[in-house]
Amino acid sequence: MGRSVKRHTLDGPVRKVSPAPHWKKLRQGDRVRVKLAPGFETGGIVDAVTADHEAVWVHLDDGAGRTLLHCSDSVDIRRGDA
Repeated sequence: MGRSVKRHTLDGPVRKVSPAPHWKKLRQGDRVRVKLAPGFETGGIVDAVTADHEAVWVHLDDGAGRTLLHCSDSVDIRRGDA
């Protein structure tokens, strides 16, 4: 029989993430541009921001729905007209 081994688990502590300085300026109702991946950018409206500014809920434009974005997700959110 095979050994009972856990693979792909973290051996050390999880590193603390912190949002970029411009994430800390986001407020509910702000119009934003969201860069989800290279070449994929969309607009939206900030629906909610956590107290530590690490997570932001955004209602995406064109009926794309509401999404939760975390500062460790490799996305960029910038205030401004879409």
